Amino acid sequence: MQKFVPRLKLSKRRKKELNQQQRSTWEGIKPVTRKVESKKLYSRKKTSYTDGDPGGVFLYPKICAAS
Repeated sequence: MQKFVPRLKLSKRRKKELNQQQRSTWEGIKPVTRKVESKKLYSRKKTSYTDGDPGGVFLYPKICAAS
C-alpha cells in the first residue's frame, strides 16, 4: 500500500504522471461552440436557386456549332 503524499509535495515528474492519468481524450467530440445561423440574414456563401446557371434565373439550352 502506498503512502499518501499531498500533491504540493510531489516531484514535477510525479505530478506530470498523475495529471496524464486524469486527462482523457475527446474521442471525436469537437469542443467548438456551434451556433445556428439566422435564416433572415443574407449570406453570400449560400448557393442560389439558379443551380449554377451563369445565364441568370432561366435555364437556356447551350447552342453549339456542330459541323
